Amino acid sequence: MGAVTSSRAVRLRAAVSHAPRALHEELWAAPADRVPRVGEPGSPVWRPVFLVLLVITAVVLMVIRTNELVPHGGTVQLFAVLAAGAQSAALVAGMVRPVGAWWSATALSVVTVVVTESNAPAEGSYPPWIPAVFPMSPELLYPPPFAGVALQGGALFLLALRVRPRRAMASLGITTGVALALVLYAPGLPHLAPLVPALVFVTAVVLGIALRSVRLARKDLVVQVELTAEERARRTLLEERNRIARELHDVVAHHMSVISIQAQVAPHLVEHPSEELRENLTGIRQNALEALAELRRVLGVLRSEDAPAPSTRHAPQPGLDRLDELVATVRSTGLAVTVSTTGGPRPLSPGVELSAYRIVQEALSNVMRHAPGASARVEIAHRSTGLTVRVVNSPPDRPAAPSPGVRHGLLGMRERTAMLGGELATGPTPDGGWEVTAILPAGVTAAAPTPTEDVP
Repeated sequence: MGAVTSSRAVRLRAAVSHAPRALHEELWAAPADRVPRVGEPGSPVWRPVFLVLLVITAVVLMVIRTNELVPHGGTVQLFAVLAAGAQSAALVAGMVRPVGAWWSATALSVVTVVVTESNAPAEGSYPPWIPAVFPMSPELLYPPPFAGVALQGGALFLLALRVRPRRAMASLGITTGVALALVLYAPGLPHLAPLVPALVFVTAVVLGIALRSVRLARKDLVVQVELTAEERARRTLLEERNRIARELHDVVAHHMSVISIQAQVAPHLVEHPSEELRENLTGIRQNALEALAELRRVLGVLRSEDAPAPSTRHAPQPGLDRLDELVATVRSTGLAVTVSTTGGPRPLSPGVELSAYRIVQEALSNVMRHAPGASARVEIAHRSTGLTVRVVNSPPDRPAAPSPGVRHGLLGMRERTAMLGGELATGPTPDGGWEVTAILPAGVTAAAPTPTEDVP
């Protein structure tokens, strides 16, 4: 029991010793929230308007506060102008330095009350007409300090907008305590009913805390939306790359299978093959089989995540030779499509054939989704250095219906073109249509059998 009591005493002494430093951190040293720049998440669009209104309000309160510090029938004194101007300046400075502005406003409130009470005119020192107009004692010749309370409440409001609620509540307690002390110090001066300044101060702090919470929540929401959009874009990119990887896997696996079979058959095509030839061909076949096994291990996950339907699992990957089938299918939906081919067809690598087919397929799909009533033109240009695919559609005759879901079309085209080392250009045409142009390098020019997904 004695050990527990001793431990509590130690913790209590430590808390007491650290209390001044903690109060200094909470009420002065700890920084306030940074004001977000225009355009940043959480930046209020009304901030410039609010700043202008704040300056106008400060000027109006300065005039009213100057009148509050001058006795009825008295002349305006330099102290009244300077004190009212300093309190109004502290209110405007709260937009930049809310903690320092609040401390300044609080200190100025104390100074003005002390100086005003010490300089209050004594009985008989005011004009004789004042008792007839203002039947009050000399100590009550000053107007009630409405502007002073408003300036102090404004400083509290700007502070609560930029600091944690705990600091704002501590500032509220200090402000209320200072106001009560001033009432007790100068009871002869006019003061508002205690409930009025307390209500003003509490309302300012509560409103400031609520607006700060709304601003932080909106900032978090904007950041979360941006992160979600980035994550969705990244996931879309990965999904499209996975789809392309599956298709190219079939192409590469087919060629490796052909190499393995040719290496196995080659010794039987020679009448008396040497031992070195047999060993080399056996090594080629073994390397091809190992490469196939590695492909299965690396890309097996892709197949398991999005396995093709059994009816299409063993279908050959499409190429330009199946372009007519694609166009016929599109025409059956009501889209008018024309196809033109220039240049002499030449053997292309399966990757180029597949990518050209997919680009035309995606471009025509985009026309059907986003350009209702338009017509499309497909141009295939064979060149000595490669292949140019161009799909152009006319302007739509009516607005397109919203297309739900994530769009992979342009992303897939770019990925395929970049993978082959080609170039892709997309954009609107002068007449209001859309154009997709892909320049694909020739790649491997040797003829190859049609790839299939039936991997041995």
